[in-house]
Amino acid sequence: MTALELSRLQFAVVTVYHYLFVPLSISLSALAAGLQTAWWRRRRAGREDARLGRATLLVGKLLLATFAVGVVTGLVQEFQFGLSWSAFAQYYGDVFGPTLAIEGMLAFFLEATFLGLWWFGRDRLRPAVHLATIWVVAVGTLISAYVILAANAFMQHPVGVALDPTTGRARLGSFGALMSNEVVVASFPHTIAGAFMAGGALLLALGVWRRWKADAGDEGPVWRLVARVGAWTTLVGGVAVALSGDVLGKVMTEVQPMKMAAAEALYETTSHAPFSIFAVQLPGQAQPVSLDIPWLLSFLATGDPTATVRGIDDLQAQYATQFGAGDYTPWIPVAYWTFRLMIGFGVLATAVAAWVLWRTRKGRDLDPAGRGWFALADRWLVRFLPVVPALPALAATVGWLFTETARQPWLVFGLFRTADGVSPTLTPVELVASLAGFALVYGVLAVVWVRLVLHVSRADLVDLHVPGPAASDEDLAVPEPSY
Repeated sequence: MTALELSRLQFAVVTVYHYLFVPLSISLSALAAGLQTAWWRRRRAGREDARLGRATLLVGKLLLATFAVGVVTGLVQEFQFGLSWSAFAQYYGDVFGPTLAIEGMLAFFLEATFLGLWWFGRDRLRPAVHLATIWVVAVGTLISAYVILAANAFMQHPVGVALDPTTGRARLGSFGALMSNEVVVASFPHTIAGAFMAGGALLLALGVWRRWKADAGDEGPVWRLVARVGAWTTLVGGVAVALSGDVLGKVMTEVQPMKMAAAEALYETTSHAPFSIFAVQLPGQAQPVSLDIPWLLSFLATGDPTATVRGIDDLQAQYATQFGAGDYTPWIPVAYWTFRLMIGFGVLATAVAAWVLWRTRKGRDLDPAGRGWFALADRWLVRFLPVVPALPALAATVGWLFTETARQPWLVFGLFRTADGVSPTLTPVELVASLAGFALVYGVLAVVWVRLVLHVSRADLVDLHVPGPAASDEDLAVPEPSY
């Protein structure tokens, strides 16, 4: 493999692994804030619900483990960016510098500081102050996500930049234009909705496992609450992903028409374009066999089922004239199948959440030990619980693979090619060695995170205690919290 191919592989490995933890940090911080808000409101009304307090601390522990691993993997990602893509960093550093600086300050100062205050101050801070700390964390993760997505949106649709006539480097002309890029405006809700699916699916799986498979004992009602909160979060997130994805698809068709054509493997410009559920090339057949939904691609691309969608061949000819000779076609099989896998994994996760909510409605329970078709489905659900949190993670992974690979051969669409961004002095041997080092670090972190999550889910739940509004100094002298 060439240095370019190894650099792309290395960046894919580092980014995909890091992004396994980012959605969980975003969603778990918001879920912890929401659960604690509900607990706090009930407490003020004299109807304190211990289930909400216990669920809050459970989600908080999961957040702490995830946030710590996410920070480490984020540092590795930034190191890899400077290591393998120094030519790109030198050319566009003035554009990405502000976004990375803002994200770094939020992640390493704002979020980490207030997350520490929330955890270590829960027996010392007043209820309202303690609640405010976790909301700062939740809002900080959203701001951090938006800023990083704005940097990625620039690579999809460059705006607010100009070339310096002296240095030849790109200069950021308008930070406001960078932050209001139509791609980030469309991709942010889509990404956040997917993040909530990830956090919801984790809580759903843990709640179902402890409530209906392991011995929950007196904590059964809390785990049932956790399972239903996770299911509702996954279901609402899945619906929001579909709606926001429709908006994002139309924006991407406008700014990157080749990406939408590659997603359907549409070579010829077509009106009333259908969307294929799948397509298979059989031996001896000139055309692939496909299962199509009429007019759907035209609707997804433009909102008009009769509209014309430009094909790969026409776009290739246009780009060759506009940008010079070369192949501007991404790897079509990867674009085609990652787009469908993204949808499939997301739909399956949403369906599992809907099933759990329907089976546990109005105080009912799952019945994996019973008889009948419903009990059989419950039994399969409980048996394959480890797969449930993986579904949104897989959807996000293949979604990002589609987003980035279907943009090729561009690092910044229309301005900067991927082949021009690789560090010029980096050798394949150095890339292989660094990739092996990253893989080793990530392997250790994966084992640590899984063990922490299993430990948290198996441990006894702890009541959330914060001093009352009229607490005296003696009331604040409580034992050190159990970690």
